[in-house]
Amino acid sequence: MKQDRTIRRMIRRETHSSRSVPSMVAASILLVTFLWLALESVLWLLKDQPLLAGPAQLREWLVGLPANTIPAGMTAAGVGVGTLGLLITGLAVGRGRRPRRALASDRSATVVDDDVIAAAISSQARLAADLAPGQVTTTVGGRSVRVQVRPTSGVPLDLASIKTALDGELAAYALDRPVTSNVRILNEGAVGQ
Repeated sequence: MKQDRTIRRMIRRETHSSRSVPSMVAASILLVTFLWLALESVLWLLKDQPLLAGPAQLREWLVGLPANTIPAGMTAAGVGVGTLGLLITGLAVGRGRRPRRALASDRSATVVDDDVIAAAISSQARLAADLAPGQVTTTVGGRSVRVQVRPTSGVPLDLASIKTALDGELAAYALDRPVTSNVRILNEGAVGQ
């Protein structure tokens, strides 16, 4: 039971990206800003010279900002700050899934990159259709595997046999997230393959 929990944690760690870097950057920016504001406030209370600008100067600057700035500049600054906020929110809330999948295994955590799965599926499709290496292209998406087959000119292909071979190959991998295969035979053939 403990091994299952450990394996699940290792798989999760390998298939999902960490949020620590964006969190540390946002926290560092906020920390530096608040420390600077606190220091300026203490210097203002002690009637000492401000480092950059005291609280009274900051308030005057903020009150006079709309009158002293052209509307296009204010709009551009607002769009920039809004875009930065959306980016940080997207990093915090986004899926964070890496292009990797876990294979079923009772003894170990086995994680395979999507490109490796795509290459194996392309190879299986080539063998099933008796084609040359450049005639099959595979893309692995979130829930699907899309295979494009470019037949040799004048040689018909059996779509059902290719699809059966690919479904058998995908079933043999026993992926943690089920995927469906979609095989498409292109109209243009390859000459002399």
